[in-house]
Amino acid sequence: METVRRSLAYMGRIVLVAVLAYVLGFLLFATTLPHRPAAVAPADALVTLTGGDDRLDTAVRLLEQGKAKRLLITGVHPSITKPELKAVARGGARFDCCADLDFAAEDTRENAVQAANWMQLHHFASLILVTANYHMPRSLSEFHATMPKVKLTPYPVEPKGANWEHWWRNPHTVRLLQVEYTKYLASLVLDRFISAKSGRSTS
Repeated sequence: METVRRSLAYMGRIVLVAVLAYVLGFLLFATTLPHRPAAVAPADALVTLTGGDDRLDTAVRLLEQGKAKRLLITGVHPSITKPELKAVARGGARFDCCADLDFAAEDTRENAVQAANWMQLHHFASLILVTANYHMPRSLSEFHATMPKVKLTPYPVEPKGANWEHWWRNPHTVRLLQVEYTKYLASLVLDRFISAKSGRSTS
């Protein structure tokens, strides 16, 4: 009986430590979200992940400003056409010549894989990554994993409808951040597993 009590107490401590680690990690994640830089240096490429008009508008504006040679919009729904995206994002002449659409990717990991293939095709060595601020940590993790030699410059956007300055006061924003933080942790674990497996297979 004493052994059972000790085991339960030990498990209880483990659970408590895990919960505290999760809470502290979440607070760190939420309070250190990246901010949009005042200026961004030009790169070979621009990549934006679909999921909000703010991302697309920002990426197209940077393309039209000559911040990159080409733009990849990854994760586009198959029913959407390039002229439709151009109209939504108010693209110009550079959008016509230098914007590519990826219809294959369905999640962030596939976004990174498609972007890596596109970067290799065009022999690009640097890119500006445009996505939502809360999505940027996971995106950078996935993109670093698929193209470790590429120079990545984050360019986060703050989606409308969320209180980012006082995020803890808005239940919707808190839920959004919790979901993304959980996905981020899962992504880190999966990347570690894949790296370890690749290391064993090449040794």
